[in-house]
Amino acid sequence: MRSNRVRTTVLAATALLAALSLTACSDNGSSDNGKAGAAAPAGSATDQQSPAAATPNTGKDAKDAGSKSNTSAADTASTSASTSKGSAGATAGRKSNTGATGTSSSSPVTCTGGNTKVTVTKVSRPINHLLLTATNTGSRPCYAYHAPALRFDDAQAAFPVARNSMPQAVVALEPGQSAYASIGLFGEPDGKDLHKGKHLAVYFMPKSNSGSIGAPAELTLPANTYWGDNGFVTYWQSNMDDALTY
Repeated sequence: MRSNRVRTTVLAATALLAALSLTACSDNGSSDNGKAGAAAPAGSATDQQSPAAATPNTGKDAKDAGSKSNTSAADTASTSASTSKGSAGATAGRKSNTGATGTSSSSPVTCTGGNTKVTVTKVSRPINHLLLTATNTGSRPCYAYHAPALRFDDAQAAFPVARNSMPQAVVALEPGQSAYASIGLFGEPDGKDLHKGKHLAVYFMPKSNSGSIGAPAELTLPANTYWGDNGFVTYWQSNMDDALTY
């Protein structure tokens, strides 16, 4: 009997130890799983994503985005059209202005008594000089070639030309612009065989400098004008001061 009780006690103890062992294994497994879950901070996976992926567009957002895109495209097209119209308008304005002047595209002609207004005036310096001014009154540019050919009253020969007054280039006059030539009434020796002048004919020369072109300008000389055979006239100049240096 004693032997049976001992065996029973041993078996009961063994069963208790086995049960405790199973309970311990079950508790340890639950604790380890809890610790594994706590080790991963909340949102760590979200922090690794781009903002666009974390907040995708909904259907409304996509519609709004499409609307903004269409509006932007329309604005761009409108701006491009306005810019194109503005550029076309500016170009048209430039063409209109060019056509309005009528000078830049017009071919030049030769200055004559018919397309210029010629005046003659007495100057204080240099003494015994007159100043000729020819102003383009036409609608086209004109060239004042060489020197004017002058004839005082009933003189048989043209007035001498100062060859050293030739400019570097032919004087070109736009409408409204003027050319100048000075007249030295008499040279050395002076004071002899002077003629009192009343009338002056101004002829314009062609490019060939042979003969004259067009009708002359007929002028009345300033009072008490005397001229001599040794006088001279300069070439046409574009500047009054240049003309009066001779």
